[in-house]
Amino acid sequence: MLKRFLHYYKPHKKIFTLDMLASFLSALIGLVYPIVTRRMLNDLIPNKNYLMIVVFGIGLLVLYFICMLLQYFIQYQGHIMGVKMQAQMRSDMFRHLQKLPFSFYDNHETGKIMSRMTNDLFDITELAHHGPENVIISSISVIIAFTYLATINIWLSLIVFACVPLLIFISSKTRKKMKEAFKASKQAVATINASLQSSISGIRVTKAFTNSEKEIEKFEEGNSKFKEASRDAYKAMGQFHSSTTFITNIFNVVVLIAGGLFLYDGKINFADYSAFIVSVNLFISPITTLIRFMESFQNGVTGFERFIEILDTPPEVEKFDAKPVDRLNGNISFRNVSCSYSEGKEVLKGVNLEIKQGETFALVGPSGGGKTTACHLIPHFYEIDSGEILIDGINICDLTLESLRKNIGIVQQDIYLFNSSIRDNILYGCYGATEEEIIDAAKKADIHDYIMSLENGYDTVIGERGVRLSGGQKQRLCIARVFLKNPPILILDEATSALDSITEIMIQKSLEELCRGRTTIVVAHRLSTIKNADKIAVIADGSVKEEGTHSKLIENKGIYAELYSQQYSENNI
Repeated sequence: MLKRFLHYYKPHKKIFTLDMLASFLSALIGLVYPIVTRRMLNDLIPNKNYLMIVVFGIGLLVLYFICMLLQYFIQYQGHIMGVKMQAQMRSDMFRHLQKLPFSFYDNHETGKIMSRMTNDLFDITELAHHGPENVIISSISVIIAFTYLATINIWLSLIVFACVPLLIFISSKTRKKMKEAFKASKQAVATINASLQSSISGIRVTKAFTNSEKEIEKFEEGNSKFKEASRDAYKAMGQFHSSTTFITNIFNVVVLIAGGLFLYDGKINFADYSAFIVSVNLFISPITTLIRFMESFQNGVTGFERFIEILDTPPEVEKFDAKPVDRLNGNISFRNVSCSYSEGKEVLKGVNLEIKQGETFALVGPSGGGKTTACHLIPHFYEIDSGEILIDGINICDLTLESLRKNIGIVQQDIYLFNSSIRDNILYGCYGATEEEIIDAAKKADIHDYIMSLENGYDTVIGERGVRLSGGQKQRLCIARVFLKNPPILILDEATSALDSITEIMIQKSLEELCRGRTTIVVAHRLSTIKNADKIAVIADGSVKEEGTHSKLIENKGIYAELYSQQYSENNI
């Protein structure tokens, strides 16, 4: 893990080197004051050398001014370096998230993923900046300070140094507990973020069902867990700091008692004893810094572990010799396809389907039967357990994911539109399309006139998830997006089931235009919308129960005929 962390320093070697040099020089300047103090007490003051006293004082002021500039560089450039590293990590994570399969998002809440990309990476930034500075410079400072103390009195220095093993022992005992506590705290923060993201996204549903109190109750439950986790984390941190502070205070007591005895026995003079007392802080301070650093170290390490956990999640699998394809014709074959989302839970069982180029093929059946899963397998969103799916006689596993998916357009029931302009949302279907092509796609989707009626036309921002549009308008924008993509294969996954009957009839005309000349797979709830399909397959319990045209399936008086009869009766009540 350390090697992977150090990798992010490589682009910033120059700034890192300068930051370490500035920290080192700043630490050296800190040694000047006790050296000057000792010189003054031993020489300048007893000999009444007032000129040199003034010179030394002015020299200290100059050094402290330089130290101020060094500290500015450390705080500014050091943090900028950390921010750049954080930005690179965030970029790496986002790029990796784009490559992860659907199954990852099935099992991970959006808010928790966002927490790893924001809170955790901020902690890593602090570690990236202060870590080397605290560890390297503080360690060097301890060595230099001890060496200088030894020049004053070696035995007194060894007595002080003897307290260090006790400090290391105490800090190591409490550090492990603190690490576990902070990890639990981060998980609690991620849970809160997930709850918050879900509640805010669903605020309109919450208000419609007057369930604000219930949402507050759920949020407070997560908030309470956060408080408990934070309490444990800060309790561990309190034990760590209080115990280590006690040990560092012992240093001063040891110096006071041992130094007093040495002074009494004449083994050290008063000037050196005074200088030692002043200088011992140069030894204690970097040790204290290292101890205090453990808090940000634990936060940073925990954050980096969670960051690595995402990066180590296997991306979508693509064969090493997968080949790109230009434009497919659209002949699709399912050959004995079985698929399960989790071990032991088979969603599709030995499915066989033949869909010809330009054909409209409908999938119907009860909810949970496997219709949507079958559609998700065509663009290779999920891996199959056995069997194969062929397009134009080519196994989809032999095609690159990008080229395969460029040949497939999807219109779903749950439309996702970005909080951007209408133009940008249509353009999502084919970046690089001209303005004329965008307008043509909108006209084919029968939404151009509505767009032009808006004050800002195609530049109108539609809000998060298209909140400023009606259901039918959202669907038309999605259809326009697919028109612009112009794929040979089209999947309509209950594309109109969320719309009212009148809007559905209007949208159906746009869909018919969209389907013309394309291989179309339709998942339908309302069977009346797929009566004219070239072929209909009934999928239930993960397998194909019936297959044929509408009239043939009605004649067979099987599952399809029963479903159609039920819907026909309901529509005529």
